[in-house]
Amino acid sequence: MALLQHLGRSKSVAKRSKKYLEEALYTRLFKEGGSELSVRHQLNQFIKTHKRVYKWEVGDTLRKLRQRKLYYPALKLSETMAKRGMNKTVSDQAIHLDLVAKTRGISAAENYFIDLPESSKNHLCYGALLNCYCKELMTEKAEALMEKMKELNLPLSSMPYNSLMTLYTKTEQPEKIPAIIQEMKASHIMFDAYTYNVWMRALAAVNDITGVERVIDEMKRDGRVAGDWTTYSNLASIYVDAGLFEKAEKALKELEKRNACKDLSAYQFLITLYGRTGNLLEVYRVWRSLRLAFPKTANISYLNMIQALVNIKDLPGAEKCFREWESGCSIYDIRIANALIGAYAKEGLLEKAEEIKERARRRGANPNAKTWEIFLFYYMKKRELKLSVDCVANAISIGRGDGKKWVPSSVVVSSLMGHFEQEKDVDGAEGFLENLKKAVDNLGAEVFESLIRTYVAAGRTSPIIRRRLKMENVEVNEACKKLLDTICVE
Repeated sequence: MALLQHLGRSKSVAKRSKKYLEEALYTRLFKEGGSELSVRHQLNQFIKTHKRVYKWEVGDTLRKLRQRKLYYPALKLSETMAKRGMNKTVSDQAIHLDLVAKTRGISAAENYFIDLPESSKNHLCYGALLNCYCKELMTEKAEALMEKMKELNLPLSSMPYNSLMTLYTKTEQPEKIPAIIQEMKASHIMFDAYTYNVWMRALAAVNDITGVERVIDEMKRDGRVAGDWTTYSNLASIYVDAGLFEKAEKALKELEKRNACKDLSAYQFLITLYGRTGNLLEVYRVWRSLRLAFPKTANISYLNMIQALVNIKDLPGAEKCFREWESGCSIYDIRIANALIGAYAKEGLLEKAEEIKERARRRGANPNAKTWEIFLFYYMKKRELKLSVDCVANAISIGRGDGKKWVPSSVVVSSLMGHFEQEKDVDGAEGFLENLKKAVDNLGAEVFESLIRTYVAAGRTSPIIRRRLKMENVEVNEACKKLLDTICVE
């Protein structure tokens, strides 16, 4: 039936009038590739044409945009179609709420929820808001909203409970999960595969492997939920973490049996987990199976394989896989180059790491923050602090791929400031902090205390340091307060 509907829809797109877009909306948006820039460009072009599209197309396109994490274009499309008079179902409104949270933040999502008509405030929209709270780790708001949903006697499925349990897992509160499981059982709420997975993870977090196995047995006895491949990848991962490699490999065999649909993610989990058990033969066997199932092998698959080979210390194999990818890739992916650069840096093979970085640059893949982070850790290990500072500056300048700032760890900052202090290098310290301010809003007391000691060690003065501390709202320790009298002279 679904196939007939799909064929009917495809036919209707082909035969519709000139008032409508001449091709399926999703096809139009991804005409120039899947980057956010090209999708936004195509979306703007579509909006300017004022051409019509079917409602099912919009829903299908929103689903695919969300799958690719293209939330900004998805929200713009959703808002545009609403302005054009396309009626939103409650399910559409729940999706819109989720998009608002992802692009404009929780406050905007809360305001959208408040402004919804009362008839729309059902289990779907409440569930969407709850999920947003859980993803942002807002425990108090999530728990309060869950209680509100119960007070309203909304029909609850496993989904809101799964969201809450995921929140507790991420906030390291696995002890709260058994009570939720008991509540679901008492309320006759049917578990799904995700429920069993998060329950197993909670037990694994407190090293209750026997309890994990009881959950698997209970799922089998219940019979209503057939464990899918994710159940067994979860189980295998738990066994690997516990060092139970023989049991892990049995779980991986079950995973393979349940991957009849040849899901790419399943192959990638198999490669990663066999790699973590140290079974190189199985890593290569699964890789061959993946290549047969996906002859046009995606960049992400090569990345996963190279990372697995690097972790299992098969550097020649990783190099061979990299050359194979490099010879046939249409888009040079810096992430794959980084996997090999990282392996070389770890082995102390700096020249080889530099060579890969330059090859990537020549193919149009400039170093990203991760590239510079790899070189940073190499140079810090070698105590080449000047080059370390350059790497930090480069990484901060580029930022993260998701548009967020790259921030060096407190260990890196402390180590570099300690170096400047030891070398009595005030100018170097000030230059480093100037770069650091581009990444962080507040430098913190420890950084300023080190800077003060550097000034003292160098015999330098600065009448404005007290003012800087006041502007930064920083309180230094008593020892540094005394040193300020030495530094802050007019």
